[in-house]
Amino acid sequence: MSGPNKQYDPVEVAALEPAAIEGYVADALAAIGAAGDLDALKTARQAHAGDKSPLALANREIGALPPSAKADAGKRVGQARGRVAEALKARQAELEADRDERILIEEAIDVTVPSPYRRLGARHPINLVTERIQDIFVGMGWEIADGPELEAEWFNFDALNFAPDHPARQMQDTFFVDPPDSGLVLRTHTSPVQARTMLRLDTSRLERDLPIYVAVPGRVYRTDELDATHTPVFHQVEGLAVDKHLTMAHLKGTLDHLAAAMFGAGISTRLRPSFFPFTEPSAEMDFQCWVCRDDDPAGAAAAPCRTCGGTGWIEWGGCGMVNRNVLAAAGIDPDVYTGFAFGMGIDRTIQLRNGVTDMHDIVEGDARFSAQFGMEI
Repeated sequence: MSGPNKQYDPVEVAALEPAAIEGYVADALAAIGAAGDLDALKTARQAHAGDKSPLALANREIGALPPSAKADAGKRVGQARGRVAEALKARQAELEADRDERILIEEAIDVTVPSPYRRLGARHPINLVTERIQDIFVGMGWEIADGPELEAEWFNFDALNFAPDHPARQMQDTFFVDPPDSGLVLRTHTSPVQARTMLRLDTSRLERDLPIYVAVPGRVYRTDELDATHTPVFHQVEGLAVDKHLTMAHLKGTLDHLAAAMFGAGISTRLRPSFFPFTEPSAEMDFQCWVCRDDDPAGAAAAPCRTCGGTGWIEWGGCGMVNRNVLAAAGIDPDVYTGFAFGMGIDRTIQLRNGVTDMHDIVEGDARFSAQFGMEI
């Protein structure tokens, strides 16, 4: 019996013959050269350099060769695979360069062309409503006044006839500035500008003399918790008129004009008796609900008007004739001059005019909230 053949393996040698290896390489180079984009090159890579490619399968057969033949076959297959890998690398670099150049051309952006997708800005509705109110009063011949938000306690309370033990002076209603005896507060209303105006101390530096007709929009502070209808920082507009022979009729006419300008023509108003230290007589000003127009506001028992709660009227602010003590404190003779004053919340006006149900929307600064109002309100 003859021994095993250690020189020649008749089964495995066919896949490792030089001609076969060259054929595999030629097919691979042809496929690589024909790849027109990176996706096609990926397909060629899998077919000719992947785990199931002819060269990979041939490389597996080297282990079955006799020891004397392994080195030569391994060198031949390794060089073939190296040529294919170099061809793949070179072709990939070419295709990536072509892709990048094409992207630069096809996706070029002319940054000098105005963008059609530019979003328009929007101003906050507080500013818009404030300016609208100012325009209304300027149109009536009034002036616009302002004053400091950090105010002397005397202007905020004493000059406006608040008694020393008035509840509004307590810490639970007013922000006092440290130290406690500093005499400074964050103003709780815009009414201190009344006293400053009558004393010619308003910060607009206008040399006013009697008569006085001023509107005072501004930011005020109270120790309220932030909820759907309250906020510790809000906005008011104060009105003050001091002249000879002014009466409640002049006050109501002014408020009627303001209500019509803000909420539409035909809005009826009413004055309900009330009390404020700085006005006497005093009243709360209501205007007719513009949704139901007092036309059966309660409606069906299950569905009263949501705007006015079925009452037919909406409270807007306080008003009255300037108290004689306030005029006297400012050096104005109350026997010669009379005056009227009123104050409305600008934030509340926005809620009423535009159906804003949550004060959080007004104060949180979300640009989407302001954008719905555009540039005019």
